[in-house]
Amino acid sequence: MPKFNYVAMDSRGKETKGTLEVGNQNEAITRLKEMGYFPTKVVEAEKPKEKGKKSVKAPARSGGPKKGINIKIPGFGGVKTKQLTTFTRQLATLVDAGLPLLRGLRVLAKQEKNPVLKDTLGQLGMSIEGGSTFSEALAQHPKIFNRLFVSMVKAGELGGVLEVVLNRLAEFMEKAQKIKGKVIAAMFYPVAVMTVAVIILAVLMIFVVPKFKTIFGDMMDGAALPGFTNFVLQISETLKAYTIVFPEWAGGIPLPGPVIVGMVVFVIAFKIFAKTKLGHRVIDKMKLKMPVLGPVFTKVSISRFARTLGTLISSGVPILQALTIVKETAGNVIVGNAVTKIHESVKEGETITAPLEAANVFPPMVISMVDVGEQTGALPEMLMKIADTFDDEIDNAVSAMTSLLEPIMIVFLAVIVGSIVIALFLPLIKLIEGVGDTGGKGDGD
Repeated sequence: MPKFNYVAMDSRGKETKGTLEVGNQNEAITRLKEMGYFPTKVVEAEKPKEKGKKSVKAPARSGGPKKGINIKIPGFGGVKTKQLTTFTRQLATLVDAGLPLLRGLRVLAKQEKNPVLKDTLGQLGMSIEGGSTFSEALAQHPKIFNRLFVSMVKAGELGGVLEVVLNRLAEFMEKAQKIKGKVIAAMFYPVAVMTVAVIILAVLMIFVVPKFKTIFGDMMDGAALPGFTNFVLQISETLKAYTIVFPEWAGGIPLPGPVIVGMVVFVIAFKIFAKTKLGHRVIDKMKLKMPVLGPVFTKVSISRFARTLGTLISSGVPILQALTIVKETAGNVIVGNAVTKIHESVKEGETITAPLEAANVFPPMVISMVDVGEQTGALPEMLMKIADTFDDEIDNAVSAMTSLLEPIMIVFLAVIVGSIVIALFLPLIKLIEGVGDTGGKGDGD
């Protein structure tokens, strides 16, 4: 009798895995449901003598201790978030119009241009034809469909409202993509301007300004240069000496200097540090505490938390399982730790409000609205209102930040460029004044 490896959730939202010896996959799913589990993945175990099936096994990759694969945000694995959002909206529309799920998947697979998503849709159809539910088929592709996606679909299947859940999921993904797009669009302009400005200033200070020192030496005939001009020339020489070097052994070809090498080393070290648990925590905490961008990152995290939790609960996902999913898809370690405390509190039969307040991340308005939602039994609706409110605040914060950065960048560039121009003109002015004084004395004699 074949063996099947499974990954399932219990009634408290805790993930478990194991092996069942049954006749087929459907029997394994039925057995798990009888045991009180909600299966997320059921695959046949590898048969030792059948080497060709080694690639099919992969039970350890779908669950177990290494949960990183299950919590990846949609968009990885060759499918962009925008493409997955479009697929979800189209599938929701087809199912809502009365088209059978399997036929809807085939229709979308025919018109899909992304080869990875097209192949995945074909595999989903084959799994459903083989007797798997839609959520079970989705769980077999954790790199594309994360646990949020799978859990909401499963809740829709159990409640018989798959079309409603798909619409909610599509709206959730569209709003998340919209907020992300606004933040990226707002940051693109200042980052692009500052990048171009830094490159231009570097070219001026490293290649152009040093040539004026030779010109001024010939023009001034040994006379002292103005102090401000000397200051700018010294900065230019320092940048040239430590940024770009022209070694004789390289035939005078410009090579990266200590500054550039140090910057590269710093970037590599920072990326390595960011991948560690401590680094992830430090960076996420810094994001929330940054002077200008901090409030924006905080609002984005709170909006994501509220919308994800509200969408899951309103779709019928148990509160503990929903909190587990919210923690894994929070996108910020600090917020994720706060959700962990909320999960522990709810597990002990307490309310959400106390750990929410103790996290020191959520503002009083959010805590008050959640408290009211718990007391009135309208927590999902209140969470969605919180998300909508913070989405509006994100729009206002991004607009204000952009409006503030533009004049700051203009003034900064004007001061830097103006200082360079003045420093280069001061020797000419001094030379002209010297010529004028000489001419005046000659006329007097």
